[in-house]
Amino acid sequence: MSSEARTWRSRFSLPVLNSARPCPGDLDLEMIFAAGVGDAEVSIWDPATGATTPLPELPPHVADPLPAADGRSVLVLHDEDGGEVGHLWSYPVGGGQPVDLTPDLPPYTLRGLDVARDGSAVVIATVTDAGFTLYHLAGGAVSRLFRSRNEAWNSLVTADGTLASIDTTDHNPGVRRFAVTVLDTSDGAVLASLSEGPLGPVRGVRFSPVEGDPRLLVSTERTGYARPSVWNPLTGERTDVDAPELAGELVPLDWSDDAARLLLVHVDQGIHRVYEYDIPAGELLRVPHPDGAYFFPEVACAVSNTWASHYGPGGQIRLLRQRADLPLQVLALDRGDGEPRTLLASEPVVPGIPLRSVPVTSKDGTVLQLWVAAPREASGPVPLVLNVHGGPNLAEVGGYNPVAQAWLEEGFAYASLNYRGSVTFGREFREGFWGAVGDRELEDVEAAWRWLVDEGVADPSAVFITGASFGGYLTLLSLGRLPELFAGGFAFIALADWKLAYEDMHPALQAAWRGFIGGTPETAGERFRLSSPMTYVEHVRAPVLINQGRYDTRTPARQAEEYTRRLREAGGDVVLRFFEGGHGPVGNDGVVGKIELELELARKALRGERWSPGQEAR
Repeated sequence: MSSEARTWRSRFSLPVLNSARPCPGDLDLEMIFAAGVGDAEVSIWDPATGATTPLPELPPHVADPLPAADGRSVLVLHDEDGGEVGHLWSYPVGGGQPVDLTPDLPPYTLRGLDVARDGSAVVIATVTDAGFTLYHLAGGAVSRLFRSRNEAWNSLVTADGTLASIDTTDHNPGVRRFAVTVLDTSDGAVLASLSEGPLGPVRGVRFSPVEGDPRLLVSTERTGYARPSVWNPLTGERTDVDAPELAGELVPLDWSDDAARLLLVHVDQGIHRVYEYDIPAGELLRVPHPDGAYFFPEVACAVSNTWASHYGPGGQIRLLRQRADLPLQVLALDRGDGEPRTLLASEPVVPGIPLRSVPVTSKDGTVLQLWVAAPREASGPVPLVLNVHGGPNLAEVGGYNPVAQAWLEEGFAYASLNYRGSVTFGREFREGFWGAVGDRELEDVEAAWRWLVDEGVADPSAVFITGASFGGYLTLLSLGRLPELFAGGFAFIALADWKLAYEDMHPALQAAWRGFIGGTPETAGERFRLSSPMTYVEHVRAPVLINQGRYDTRTPARQAEEYTRRLREAGGDVVLRFFEGGHGPVGNDGVVGKIELELELARKALRGERWSPGQEAR
């Protein structure tokens, strides 16, 4: 089949649902967030009627929108260029004049956003050069509740707006093991803090949806793996869900509207299984559902999950489900039902290939998790694309992946690795890269490569590595430190030099990387050098494509330009392209062109042709 006749392009020709997020108030409304053909699309959905009301006006580069309690407006960080620095605005549904909710504040990065169920308040966690700050927005007034020089993210507020929480590290400065701090929104007084000690982080998930109920659902790691706990910050009482019979993590997502049940996802070696916990009965209940991914964890944005299953009215479970070959759909399961039914169907797409989960053992015996698929027509080793996700505190959950489907349809196998640093695999795994950024991850990349070759999936001379953000960093680092393994690399919004990037990145990321690397460029200069792909440009042998956002404040432009210059001076084969935006586009526009370019370059590499004509070969 010719490339022009391939059907994978159709997956990018229609808006694809990214998330459905309930409006916090009493009305049964949800906000739909979709990747449109050109940009993000946001609308309010009425599950009872199926009607949707779009937001006719949105700022550019929309990410992490949150609906107001009544569903009549949507809160969005407004930044002009995608650099993730701006102000929170309220955009009316159905049209009208948007409003800047914090006009007197300096521009900020948003690292927490929540709305009181009764609509009385909004809380935001911001990051600027002044530090990490928790603000309370009510009645047109903005009041500061908390500020610290140490990392503090993830703002939450009670149903009646009287209490707020933020995840803090003042008890453990410079170490990303959070405690939950609860404050009185009337005066900012600290009422309580929950920590499991220096080794046990605690993260806030959601306050009880019942007005007057101060209990907070949190995620703890007393055993080294996530477990839910319900904590009353006013009395200190807590209910822990230990579930010793379950290996892996038990991730809390939501409360039922009567605060009697919790919605949880058990993650064991990357596989999702949904549970409920009946609080009064102390009983863990398995929820019937088809295979797939049921939430996507996120720690470096305004909301705690990019998308997640949740409760609807009356204890109805709304399962947000994706699979590598199937876009997001919403399934509903009412109390007493044996199987979920479709509430919101996914966009119809051409048939694809699911990814299967396999265990891979790294150099030191650590068990990794790898998603992998081969083209339908493959009968032996074929060229393969190995993806390494961003973060690093993210995970590949096996969700909808039209890029993987494109490679598979074009005859390439595809794999995606959860390396050390990934979340949902326990604390030791998540923190496994601390203090030696890049070292353990590359051991894991090499282990995945060897498994794919030994199992006959990949042609060892035709493996390409790719990734975005931290995955782009690992792509460049792999090409310099494991040059014999890869035929080429595609790095998207990549980090190429830690020192230059640290100088230009926004303060929220500087604080994180000080902790991960173990200092600043001045105090830990050798570690910054050893962890940087720039250090290894002389060793790069494979061709490289770097696709970078011009206004990115996480992986800034200057360091990518300098890496490209140094690699060219060393005789490397490198192509650098910029797009007008920040840390990644939010629509489908241009994705087809990006895939077509990567396919063209991959085939050039397999023919022994250079990617950057005019440069002399090394």
